[in-house]
Amino acid sequence: MKDFASYTGGAVPDDLMKEVQAAAAQFDGKNEGELVRSIYARAAEGKRAGTLTNEQIDAFCAQFAPMLDGAKRKKLFKLAEQLKKM
Repeated sequence: MKDFASYTGGAVPDDLMKEVQAAAAQFDGKNEGELVRSIYARAAEGKRAGTLTNEQIDAFCAQFAPMLDGAKRKKLFKLAEQLKKM
C-alpha cells in the first residue's frame, strides 16, 4: 500500500503495518514537545510539496481533537491554522 488513501478497510496489510511500526519507532522516547515539532515539520514539508491539503489537515483535526483535553485541542487547531496558511 503506497498511501492511506488507498486503504479500503479490513485486515491491515503487512506493508502498512511495517510502515506504522517504523514511524512509531522514530518517535519512541521523544517527549511531547519533540513529538509535536516532528509532526509539524513533516506536515509543513507536505504542505510545501503540495502533498498535504487543507482538507486533509481538517480531517486529521476532526479525528484527533475529541481525544485531547481543551488546551491540547486548542494547540492542535492553532498549528492546523498555521499549516493551512502555507
